[in-house]
Amino acid sequence: MRHFIAAALAAGSLLVASQAFAADYKIMAPAAPGGGWDQTARTMQAALQDEKISPSVQVINVPGAGGTIGLAQFVNQSSGDADALIVGGYVMVGAILTNGSPVTLDQVTPIARLTGEFEAIVVPANSDIKDMAGLVAKLKENPGGVSWGGGSAGGTDHITAGLVAKAVGVDPTKVNYIAFSGGGEALAAILGGQVTVGISGYSEFSAQIAAGQLRLLGISSDEKVAGIEGPTFKEGGVDVAIQNWRMVAAAPGISDEQKAAISADVEKMVKSESWKKAVADKGWADTYLAGDEFAAQLKEDTAATESILKDIGLVK
Repeated sequence: MRHFIAAALAAGSLLVASQAFAADYKIMAPAAPGGGWDQTARTMQAALQDEKISPSVQVINVPGAGGTIGLAQFVNQSSGDADALIVGGYVMVGAILTNGSPVTLDQVTPIARLTGEFEAIVVPANSDIKDMAGLVAKLKENPGGVSWGGGSAGGTDHITAGLVAKAVGVDPTKVNYIAFSGGGEALAAILGGQVTVGISGYSEFSAQIAAGQLRLLGISSDEKVAGIEGPTFKEGGVDVAIQNWRMVAAAPGISDEQKAAISADVEKMVKSESWKKAVADKGWADTYLAGDEFAAQLKEDTAATESILKDIGLVK
């Protein structure tokens, strides 16, 4: 009987210990509520808690300058904090370059690329632009007369607008791009007719497209995407394909053991049913890539993005 009680106590103490070591994560979304990074952080929050990977997950929004304000705060205030995470992605890579940010992604600890999402171009349902051909015609007639509402300057939305202009023979430096700090602000401007077209990740417009408030002109994939009713840019006569991706990184200055523990938690999360369902529901692609492979891919993407931004006149 004593052995049984001792074993039970030992098991209980192990359970308590394992619970004590579970991280209470703080995830920074370096943007206003409503956008892709905010959605990613809150989807992580739900999955980590629902799957009992973390007992408590807090999401913090720090908007501004394509995520570089939040990134600077994260790097300067979270060094060595193994509970601190930040979401980011392709948009941040561009914003770092266009803003000349003194803080870069080299200063955080990359954990994993999580998802990918195609860009969507939309107009209000009452717009006289019916398809990509109609948009191209207006763009050629008066490039500055077409205002594009999207995310931060130099991000995926801005890059895509520039690539569309370049593909149809319009000087990309003439694109009239209006940057918003969060998806909610951009959506309000698009629905309110304050801009000609909206451009962002498909998930940020999906509810309004389904409700008939927005018309989808095109999606930036090479081929049709299951579950998305609408043509690709290429089907609309514009030879452009691009995919936004989102990632999670940890704080600078953490140990290899702490990085391994965070990586294991994130891997459990992306393999969980609640995460898979949320990704499918939002129309995101599962592009999970971790470890050294992701770190190498991040360096390649940074170099490629700098080249694209120079081509469209956003970086000298």
